[in-house]
Amino acid sequence: MSIRGNFHLGQVVQHRLYGYRGVIIDVDPEFQLSEDWYNQVAKSKPPRHKPWFRILVHNTAYETYEAQENLIAEDEPEKINHPDLRQHFCGYSKGRYVPTIQIN
Repeated sequence: MSIRGNFHLGQVVQHRLYGYRGVIIDVDPEFQLSEDWYNQVAKSKPPRHKPWFRILVHNTAYETYEAQENLIAEDEPEKINHPDLRQHFCGYSKGRYVPTIQIN
């Protein structure tokens, strides 16, 4: 299994249950937050041993942390509106954001 999971940095995704859109800014190979956070926030109790993603949420100033199983890729992604986009990306090309720092 790839550490990146099914998604990549700069990819526009949608939350499977709640429908909000966002762009992936980071990935953890497995859940990295506290037990308290998981019990209070992760209501659907997604697997901790699979990838989790940090996401800038469209049309908000919020960032979220989501399990891979709660996300779906957008087939025809549109740009995201978020005040922190420029901190993470230097452009948008072919339906995805280009990370400011290139990753091997």
